[in-house]
Amino acid sequence: MNDALTRAHRDEWARVVAALARRFGDLDIAEEAAAEAFAAAVERWPADGVPPRPGAWLMTTAHRKAIDRLRRESRRREKHQEAQIGYDEPPRSPGVIEDERLRLIFTCCHPALAMETRVALTLRMVGGLTVAEIARAFLVQEAAMSRRITRAKTKIKAARIPYRVPGPDDLPARVTGVLAVLFLIFNEGYLATGPGTDPIRRDLTSSGIELTRLLRALMPDDGEVAGLLALMLLTEARRAARVSSDQELVVLAEQDRGAWDAGMIAEGHRLVRARLATGQAPGRYQILAAVNAVHTSARHARDTDWSQVVALYDQLVALDPSPVVALNRAIAVAEVDGPAVGLAAADRLGEALDGYHAFHATRADLLRRLGRGDEARDAYDRAIALAGNSAEIAYLRRRRNSSHRASDGGGKGA
Repeated sequence: MNDALTRAHRDEWARVVAALARRFGDLDIAEEAAAEAFAAAVERWPADGVPPRPGAWLMTTAHRKAIDRLRRESRRREKHQEAQIGYDEPPRSPGVIEDERLRLIFTCCHPALAMETRVALTLRMVGGLTVAEIARAFLVQEAAMSRRITRAKTKIKAARIPYRVPGPDDLPARVTGVLAVLFLIFNEGYLATGPGTDPIRRDLTSSGIELTRLLRALMPDDGEVAGLLALMLLTEARRAARVSSDQELVVLAEQDRGAWDAGMIAEGHRLVRARLATGQAPGRYQILAAVNAVHTSARHARDTDWSQVVALYDQLVALDPSPVVALNRAIAVAEVDGPAVGLAAADRLGEALDGYHAFHATRADLLRRLGRGDEARDAYDRAIALAGNSAEIAYLRRRRNSSHRASDGGGKGA
C-alpha cells in the first residue's frame, strides 16, 4: 500500500495540480485540493483497496474538494470569472504541446519570478515536495518558505501571468529558463552547501531528474531537454563513489568505477548517441552531457580521451564563452599538454573567477603537480575559504596538508 501511494504521488501529483489550476485558474485551490485528495487516499485506500485507475480517482476527488472549497468560501462566481484568464488565449496551431503539466511548469518558471521563487514553486507545485521538505533543502525556516511560495502564487495572480505554454516564437527562450531551474535544483543536491547539510542531497538530485524526465516526456524532440537529462543521469550515476566513508570528496580520477550505476550510465549514453545521430548542432547541455559520456566511457581514469574532452569544450566555449567554461577547458588542456599549459590558461581567468572556489582549487592542484608547494598551499587556503560543501572542504584540506609532495594524481572533477 505504501508503494502504491508513493507511486501515485510521483505519477499523479503534477497532473492533478495542473488540471485543477487550468480548471479554476488558481494555484492555491489547485495545491490544497490536490493535497486533500492525496490525504483522502492515505485514509481510504488501505480500507477500500487501491482503485483500478488511481489517477482518475485522485482527479475526481481533488475536483470535488476544490468545488467544496469554493462553496465554503461563497466565492464560486468570482473564482469562475478569474478562471477564464486561463482560457483566454489565442487558438493554437496543430502539434503544439497541450499537456496541462507543461503549462504548470512554464507558469512556475516564469521569468517574472525571482529564480529562488521559481525553484521553490516548481518543487512544490510540480514536484509535490512539502513546504517543510523544500525549506530543509534550502536551509530556511518552514514559515519563511511558506511565505515565499504564497507570495509567488499571489504575484502570478496579481500580474495575470498566463497559464499557458509559450508560443513558438517565445518557446526556445522560455525552455532555457525552465532548464536553468531544473539544473539549479539538481546542482544544489549534487554539491550541497551550507553548514550541517549532507554533502550530497539525494532528495534534490532525484527531484531534478524526475522533473526533467517529466519535461522530456512532454517535449521529446527538444535536444537540450534530452541533453540535460543525460547530463543529470551521467552525473548521478557516480553518486555512490563520490564521497568516502569518512565524508571526504572522492574526485573523478580516484573513484571506484565499479560502484557507478551502470543502468544510469547506459541510459545517459543512449540519450547522447540519439542526439548525435540527429546531426543537429548541440546546445550547452548536450555538450556537457557528451563530456560526461567521455568520462563514463573510460574503464579507468588513465583511459580517458582527454583530446576529445578538449574538443568538446572548444565547442562549448564558442557557444558559451563564460569564464567557468574556460576554466573547465583549462583543466582538460592540462591533461593533454601538461599542468604548466593548463595553469597558464587558468591564470588568465583570475580576475573574473577570484571569488570562485573551483578556480583556486584548480590552480592549487596544478601548482602541486608542478612541485610549487608553497603556492599550492596558498591556493588551497583560498579554495577552502570559499568552498561551501563539507566533503569538498575535507578533500581540499587533506590535499593542502600533503601539497609539499608533487605527484601525478589530480583533482580532475567529481
